[in-house]
This record gives sequence, structure tokens and C-alpha cells, in this order.
Amino acid sequence: MLDWSETSSNKAIHHLPQILKQAETAGQAGNESAKQTGLGEIDRAGGRVSVDDKRMINCRADVNQLLPLKYKWAWEKYLAGCNNHWMPTEVSMQADIALWKSRDGLTDDERHAIKRNLGFFAASESLVANNIVLAIYRHLTNPECRQYLLRQAFEEAVHTHTFQYIVESLGLDEGELFNMYREVPSITDKAAWALKHTQNLDNPQFRTGTPEADQAFLRDLVAFYVIFEGMWFYTGFAQILSLGRRNKMVGIAEQYQYILRDESIHLNFGIDVINQIKIENPHLWTPKFQEEVRQMIREAAELEAAYGRDTMPRGFLGLNAALCEQYMHFIANRRCAQLGLPRVFDEAENPFPWMSEAMDLKKEKNFFETRVIEYQNGGALSWE
Repeated sequence: MLDWSETSSNKAIHHLPQILKQAETAGQAGNESAKQTGLGEIDRAGGRVSVDDKRMINCRADVNQLLPLKYKWAWEKYLAGCNNHWMPTEVSMQADIALWKSRDGLTDDERHAIKRNLGFFAASESLVANNIVLAIYRHLTNPECRQYLLRQAFEEAVHTHTFQYIVESLGLDEGELFNMYREVPSITDKAAWALKHTQNLDNPQFRTGTPEADQAFLRDLVAFYVIFEGMWFYTGFAQILSLGRRNKMVGIAEQYQYILRDESIHLNFGIDVINQIKIENPHLWTPKFQEEVRQMIREAAELEAAYGRDTMPRGFLGLNAALCEQYMHFIANRRCAQLGLPRVFDEAENPFPWMSEAMDLKKEKNFFETRVIEYQNGGALSWE
């Protein structure tokens, strides 16, 4: 006897047209996504790509139509990154090893700050690299920008290599340093904040193309370029470069100076990308979203101030948590100005004017004049 009741299978048959329509919609969305990532089938009748066809997001990507260039600033930053090429093993760690092993070479406060510093950076560079490879490259449809992202991804790998090289050279506890992102609250709070701002992009079904999704992507760019690389790295840079100015841990300071140069270009690239998306998609840059970005910057400065108090509970010569918080207010206001936003803090003076000189590529010493030639042996000395 036939059963005409609404069993689950019958329900599926009853709703088959709706299911097929949903599948078709998903397939169309998948095809659009493939076009944007450059992984779709070759469009034999697509015609040649012109400059006017290129856009930052939601654009036909094809394989990788690099030429003609539309955003020459992206290509120039790629070339600048190539010209700044360096590797950590080219920097001698001999003086740092001797100082670290010396009983009276560094104060306890200096050692504490250095270890916290290395612990934050070791995890942070990997977080940034993950975001570039897993999110930004996929959704940023301009090929010259993608070319720079490939260079930046390599530089993030070099930076992670740097912290491995430092930890190994100084004989530090690897487990302690590389797990601070989950064991030290002031570092965990920053990592958790960053991950919160990319949880939507972690969804494999996420794709740009709607105002909500495009704003989510723009929010991710702000979180990682403006805040993570453009704010949170700067306390650490100030700490280590301050030691280097006093002829302490000069090898680490030199490597941080190279990283700072890289990060300066990363930041400027990210700012340019965000501002270009704003120009092409003015409907995304609503007053409400602008205020959300300002709140993000304000929260980030507060988290960084807490990190400064943790890394420098008493401070050391010429540097303390209060000055670092003032510096972060100065940096936060500057980032707002770069995005065309009102400042979030009262006007603050830069307490570390020498930091501006350290990141100014035109005013530095010959970038490679302190490289050791026999760098293969640079960190291999035994100090037993």
C-alpha cells in the first residue's frame, strides 16, 4: 500500500524545486567567486582587460592580468619591498649573545621587556601572514596589489624566521616565547581582538559583493594593516630600538630596524588600499562605519597601553609605560588622519621623535653597511 504521508523523503521531493533553485543560486555565487579569485574557467569571449576594468574588489580577476597597471603605487611598493630584501642570518648576534649571558649586562626589567617583546612578535607575524594568505589575497581582486601581497607574505615569513633566529641564538626557552600569545594576558587580549575581526572571513562561504560583506572585508583591512601592523608593533619597536641606541642588544635592534622598514611599507600599502576602496565604493564609508573604525582604533590603543604596562612595570632608562601610551595616542591620531577621520584622543606630542628617523628610508644610514660577510657563522659562536 502506498504511503502518501509527509515523510522526510516525501518532503524532500515536495521541496525539490526550491532545493534546485538554492543549488543554482549557490552555483552562480560560486562562479562569481571563481571569477574574482582568478580560479574560474577561461572566458574565451571575455575580451582584453583595460585599465578602466580594474577595481580593488568585486572585479574579474582572470588568471592575473597584471598589465596594464592601474595602481602604480602598488607596483612601486612591490619594487621597494624587493629593494629592501634582507635575511636575519645576515646580522651578527655575537654582541647580543655575550650581553645576554653576562650577569650584569642587562637589568631584570630590560630582560623582561625583551622576552615579552619577542613573545608578542613571534605570534603576531604569523597572524598577519595567515590573514594575507587566507583572506586578503582571495578577496582583493587587483593583480598589482596581489603582486605586493605575495612579497609581503614572504616578508612576514622572514620576520617569523627572525624571532626563531633570535630565540635560538640567545638560547631562550622556545616553549615560553612561542606560547606567550596564549599564556600572557596582555598578549592574548591583542591576539583575540585581532582574530575577532577576521572570524567572518574564516568562513569558506564568505565572499564580497554585498555592502555587509564588503564592509566586513574593509573592517579586516583596518584591523590588520592600520591597527596590528600600524599601531601594535610600534611599542615593541620603540623598546628594542631604545636599547640599541644605548648600545645594548645591537643585533636584535638592527633586525628590528629592518622589520620596521618593511612594516612602514606594509602600513602605507594598507592605507592606500583602504582609501582606494573608499573612493571606488563610497557607499561603504558611512558615518556609522567611520565611527566604528574610530572605536576600533581607540580600543586598540587601550590594549596597547595595557601591553606597555605589562612589559615595562617599572620602565628603564628613557622609556616607560606612560611614554609608550602617549606615543600610542600620537600614533592613533595619525592613523585616523591617514584615513580621513577625526582624531580619537586629545592632541599628543610624539615622545620618541627618533622613531620617525628610524623609519624614514631617506634619512637612514646605508641599510646594509653593518651586514657581516660570513653571516653563515654569525650566530654560531660557542660562549661556554
